[in-house]
Amino acid sequence: MSTARERVAADIFFALGDRTRLSVVRKLGAGGARSATALSGGAKVSRQAIVKHLQVLEGAGLVTHEKRGREVLYALEPRRLEDARAFLDAVSAGWDRAIERLRQLVEQPEHPPGGAKARKER
Repeated sequence: MSTARERVAADIFFALGDRTRLSVVRKLGAGGARSATALSGGAKVSRQAIVKHLQVLEGAGLVTHEKRGREVLYALEPRRLEDARAFLDAVSAGWDRAIERLRQLVEQPEHPPGGAKARKER
């Protein structure tokens, strides 16, 4: 059963799971709000493809847009990246706890059932 938080994280990671979209996120993070035309500069895909990628990013809440005259500017929504980081931090903390339990189990001295007395009787 998936929680709302897991569904949100899945949407974010799906959106970030494409090399072109990652490039768009990086550009928006480094340069602030930009148009699809500016974001398509240097990309190996068309401006129309960039617009479609921006729609996926916007659907996941990673990007917002604002019309300024005839131009549409897209901006990164950093809170969503923080949500993704928080999700990964929670997963990481779970693994850290599991590794710590394993470490404790491995480092414990062996104790057969019944203790030392049972060992001598064998």
